[in-house]
Order: sequence, then structure tokens, then C-alpha cells
Amino acid sequence: MEQEMSGHDTVLLVIDAQESFRQRDYWDESPASAYIDGQQALIDGAQASGIPVIQIFHVDGSGPFSESSGFVRTLAPLRITPNATFRKSRHSALVGSGLDVWLTENGVRRIIVSGIRTEQCCETTTRHASDLGYQVDYVGEATLTFPMTDAAGRTWSAAEIRGRTELVLSDRFARIATVEQALAAHTEQLAA
Repeated sequence: MEQEMSGHDTVLLVIDAQESFRQRDYWDESPASAYIDGQQALIDGAQASGIPVIQIFHVDGSGPFSESSGFVRTLAPLRITPNATFRKSRHSALVGSGLDVWLTENGVRRIIVSGIRTEQCCETTTRHASDLGYQVDYVGEATLTFPMTDAAGRTWSAAEIRGRTELVLSDRFARIATVEQALAAHTEQLAA
């Protein structure tokens, strides 16, 4: 874990935006490029606004998510200079990574969630953070997922999965925000 923090109470989490996903058979470069654009705009805007950027990597014992694979590194072509980096082995970035302690020690009260996968680690972290009392902005346009087929044989598109995630999180666990809205909320907080 690397650390550096300014005095802000808001942080941006960039969850699992790592090369490991390119090794999966469901990877699709076309929707990934739109995600990368949104994620980069959020990272750049956070850094310009003085919002600390926290990078989270998912690590497993074997396969493309293992440290030994060489794929647990930032998804290209994203450019990120994180203020802190954490590794997790669970869906929530707040379990077993040390992130929860770091957030408390640094007085964080608001979290902006982004990354990969929309309905898995991003949604789970959002719910967990909300239950712990954090204000959460969920930036769907800066998340990425892939089509999935359910038990009845229906294939859900990535857009449908994102829509479902935003539906169940909205006003219960998070404010659903665009890149611009998430960054503007920070500016409004500073002005208040």
C-alpha cells in the first residue's frame, strides 16, 4: 500500500481497472474504449480538483488476477498517479484491504465509485460504503461490465446490467452521478 493524502474528505476509488480483464474471453475492446474515456475524464477531473485518487487492484492466488501473472497493473491506456493503492481479494474494496482504516484515518466522508465490474466489485463496494455511513456517488459511465447470461438463458447486455445496478443503488445506497456531477459536488462542498 502506498499512501499520500491531502486534507479533503472526498476520494475517488478506481476499482479493478487492471489488465487482468483483457485476459478474459468476454473482454470486448469496443465498449472498453468508451469506459476508458469516462474513467480517464473522472481521474483527470479528480486530480485537477484536488480529490485524492485511490487505486484498487483485485488479486487472486492463480490466473490472470494473480500477482505472478503480471496482469495486476493499470489497464492501458489509463493514466493514473494514485494517492494510495490497495489490493483486495473480495468483491468489496473495504474488506481485508486496509482501505477502510485508511479512509477513517484520513477523515473521508464521501466516496466516488468507478471501475470494473459495474455489478460486482463496484456495486458491492458502493453498498458496503453506504452501510458504513459514507456518502457515495456512483459514476456508472466510469464503470465497465460485460454481457451475462442468466439461468433461464437470457443474455443481459452490459447496458441492461448497468441500468439495473443504477436502479437498485439509486437513492438507497448512492447518488447516481455523471463524471461532471460527481466532480461538481466536490466543488460545491468546498464552496459551502
